[in-house]
Amino acid sequence: MSASLSPLPLDELPLRRVAHILSIDWSRLAASEARRLRELGFDEGVRIETLHRGGLFGRDPIAIRVGRMTVAIRRAVAAAVSVHPAS
Repeated sequence: MSASLSPLPLDELPLRRVAHILSIDWSRLAASEARRLRELGFDEGVRIETLHRGGLFGRDPIAIRVGRMTVAIRRAVAAAVSVHPAS
């Protein structure tokens, strides 16, 4: 496996790159953030794509495609999601 296909946090996934969720560290998230991710369909194996990052400072929010939805999440929340880029 090449280094570019190694697991990485969602906040580091390059733009327009498709990946699958490996795991979510629920303990790093507030209860409301965890509930929102679950409601939006974030779960192991789900296909996602990073579409856009916000302004220069902090790069918040991050726009993510989950299935046919586009959602915005904070970078700190995305950092709790481990993904594996699709080959």
